[in-house]
Amino acid sequence: MNSPRRLRRSRTTELDTTGVLLDLPTGKRLDLREVFIDAPDRPVEVEVGIGKGGFLLARARQRPGINLLGIEYARAYATYAADRARRAELSNVRVLCTEAAQLFTTCLDDCCLQRVHIYFPDPWPKRKHHHRRLIQPAFIQQVQRVLKLGGQLLIVTDYQEYFGQIQRVMNSTAGFLAIKFPQSTDRGDLLVETNFERKYAQEGRIFYRIAFIRYV
Repeated sequence: MNSPRRLRRSRTTELDTTGVLLDLPTGKRLDLREVFIDAPDRPVEVEVGIGKGGFLLARARQRPGINLLGIEYARAYATYAADRARRAELSNVRVLCTEAAQLFTTCLDDCCLQRVHIYFPDPWPKRKHHHRRLIQPAFIQQVQRVLKLGGQLLIVTDYQEYFGQIQRVMNSTAGFLAIKFPQSTDRGDLLVETNFERKYAQEGRIFYRIAFIRYV
């Protein structure tokens, strides 16, 4: 979810997001059973910051028995990923163009998610911008609220200093237990196969991963 490159205008002019790209309801909670009306009883996972949708679509193909909700603040990327999901006929994918903090704080019900994926969140490297980082105590408390008992939070970053902050925030939040990071891909050299991970792997960057389960 680092700041992405801009999509070329030609890539976004004739995209069809019908049935995939959704708007947030005004003044009420997001009813996930309505969002995934064709299979409302499946577990729901959320990916925060989907970019072009690389991980989201791969996960949907690998796990057709779950529903996946992708969150992306950049409209161009949300539209692009939603079009990819529609063309791939992935009926278990929906995309929302919104801020993650707003969604988790005001729109999701308690205990509604099975897993939350946060891969390569913007590290906001300048100290004066650290308050803009997504992983803050208030946000993680909301993640805990919306996760089911036994639900998981998975985070990957390439920024070591930010990883230290993430560890401190998680260790100070009651109700989470650290677990082994699950392998999400068939490729042993990649953790989650996002576009950023492929790019950064080619550059030889080190990845820092962490996973937790909600136990209370």
